[in-house]
Amino acid sequence: MRIGYAVQGSTDRAFLRGLKERWCANAEMIEGAFRGSTGLSLRRELARICDDLFWQKACDVIVFLSDADVADWRTVQRREVEKLPDEIRPFAVYGMADRNTECWLCADPHYISEKTERAFEDFTADDPKGAFQSAMRISRDDKRESEIAALVRDAYVGVLRRWIQTSRSFEDFYDQLWTVSRQRECDIDNLRESGS
Repeated sequence: MRIGYAVQGSTDRAFLRGLKERWCANAEMIEGAFRGSTGLSLRRELARICDDLFWQKACDVIVFLSDADVADWRTVQRREVEKLPDEIRPFAVYGMADRNTECWLCADPHYISEKTERAFEDFTADDPKGAFQSAMRISRDDKRESEIAALVRDAYVGVLRRWIQTSRSFEDFYDQLWTVSRQRECDIDNLRESGS
């Protein structure tokens, strides 16, 4: 399976890589343009990304991961999905983090605390991005993508369940991935069942 993706930043890319390594290890990931980097209108940018990944590079599915920043994530997601070419929508997963992907990563502050050896309270702010970047020692020159991917890949099932319980936007993203996994060659943990 070929998974095309377009994200806004390096943490988003690392997050997706961690999920891919966890649930679909044999898939090939094909990177599209960074969202917002083309200078085009959103509709044209998305059409170009879709053309590149779906038609030119023969990806089976395209995963978009973006940040709502301070806006309502559902509104931003709906507005952006409406700009996707109609023929691509059945093959697209559109994740929209509440504020940013760091909010998803810190949705279980005890897990991040355990992995970074920092107090869990550091990760309980509405926007824990600064605390997360500091704890991970992320810098302009070292985005720590391998370490972030490992956090996601190695998270206990209970951690992923807490992400779902704590973040409606992650729950929506997970549900989209679950639906796609039923049609593809991925073995995604069923986080809705208590025994998984």
